[in-house]
Amino acid sequence: MSDAAHRITLANSDVSFDCDEHDTVLRSALRAGIAFPYECNVGACGNCKFELIEGAVDMKWSDAPAWTDKDRARNRYLGCQCAPRGDCTIRLRPSPQYAPLHAPRRVTGTLAGRRSITHDIEEFRFALSAQMPFEPGQYALLNLPRVSGVRAYSMSNIADEPRMLHFQVRRVPNGRGSSVLFDALETGAQVEIDGPYGMAYLRRNVTRDVLCVAGGSGLAPMISIARGIVAEPALAGVQLHFLYGGRTPRDICGRDMLASLPGFDERIRFEAAVSDAAPGDACDPWTGHVGFVHELADAMFGERLRDMEIYFAGPPAMGQAIQRTLLARKVPFEQVHFDQFY
Repeated sequence: MSDAAHRITLANSDVSFDCDEHDTVLRSALRAGIAFPYECNVGACGNCKFELIEGAVDMKWSDAPAWTDKDRARNRYLGCQCAPRGDCTIRLRPSPQYAPLHAPRRVTGTLAGRRSITHDIEEFRFALSAQMPFEPGQYALLNLPRVSGVRAYSMSNIADEPRMLHFQVRRVPNGRGSSVLFDALETGAQVEIDGPYGMAYLRRNVTRDVLCVAGGSGLAPMISIARGIVAEPALAGVQLHFLYGGRTPRDICGRDMLASLPGFDERIRFEAAVSDAAPGDACDPWTGHVGFVHELADAMFGERLRDMEIYFAGPPAMGQAIQRTLLARKVPFEQVHFDQFY
């Protein structure tokens, strides 16, 4: 334990862990193997709230959307956004499902290369200073220069290259994080990377057929899931259906990555939907599904959705629509996997 580390104790238990001055209560707990509930890790969802019983903490982002006036009045804080000033006692209810499969670690990532995927999505490849084991579908936190706070990006590769992480990032208009990645970070630049995190990882012990639904940069974790399925011998008999949704035909991507995997068009199927097919290229008109990707999923599978293991990632509106569709089809909750970034 460093001189700047403080002891955090869970109320009414003998469980405690250390948190240094550069860490947060949530992430230091996960590093210690404690099943601290969370999802987004960036102050938006509120799933990592705890009650401060003794001691004092500093909020790194006092305007975090998930930290309300009611929370302040009740001495509740976001685990992902606060660091202790000294030893503390907190109240929270650990849940076994949040126990980390791989303890998160902080490493240095060196930008090794990048490539374009669409007009507004690029893949950034980082070489790591140390190994970071992770499960297909998980994400990491990047501490980017001149950006306040960390940014969460999902890996698109799998851990067969133990010192490489690939991130597929969409340029967000006026987005500080994506602007740095796209416009300021040059090959050879170094950033701190913290991970892995996330609960929407590939369930290797489940042999149901899989449906992956992606939109935008939600492509990354779904491609990672697909690659993980192909690489896992226990899932050799699983059929993978991969759906991608975009606004226009030029937004559609992912097929080439799946086509490079063994079993494409046999056990791996790709379909895409666009919500706006016009104006299109007269020489290459859109012949696929027109509408939203959740509608495509429902039309293709209907009641069969209840028999599938389902992973999805993408824009908030897409995620909410998929959840409504799956709820209407009475898909068991334990068969649905996504990380809540909104």
